[in-house]
Amino acid sequence: MILADFQIRALCETGMVSPFDPALVNPASLDLRLGSNILIESSEGPGLVPLSIADYTADDPYRLVPGQFVLAEGEPIFNLPKCIAAQFVLKSSRAREGLQHLQAGWCDPGWNGSRLTLELKNVRQLHWVGIYPGLKIGQMKFMRMDSMPLASYAEVGRYNGDATVTASRG
Repeated sequence: MILADFQIRALCETGMVSPFDPALVNPASLDLRLGSNILIESSEGPGLVPLSIADYTADDPYRLVPGQFVLAEGEPIFNLPKCIAAQFVLKSSRAREGLQHLQAGWCDPGWNGSRLTLELKNVRQLHWVGIYPGLKIGQMKFMRMDSMPLASYAEVGRYNGDATVTASRG
């Protein structure tokens, strides 16, 4: 069952997200904003290198060139209860601008102390797409489990406690 606005608000007010901004609650989701850190490709090797976008703004955004891929941190920090799962979806406005999310947005119950790492790509062929901290990037849908899992993500997950954008751990 996907949770409604009042259910999302109640969970957020008891610590499911931090910090919690009630203005970000939608009828069946919570808006996520872009954080200040991204990982970008380097011409010097196959790995990704960190880059702060803290000084970029809506008027002067970081420009994702056509075809560019980045990992980006979302805001806020999540602390999912053992009975709640969540899924990230890109906001339609971002998709209409040419931004694509690579669909790795599933969050198991018990995922906590973490920011969501977003896999973003500019799919436009001729123009850049701007990103900056605070940009409403997507929405998180929350679902209540019919029963408790035997083991939560807090016990079995590899990306628990990630306070910033995180590259693949294999």
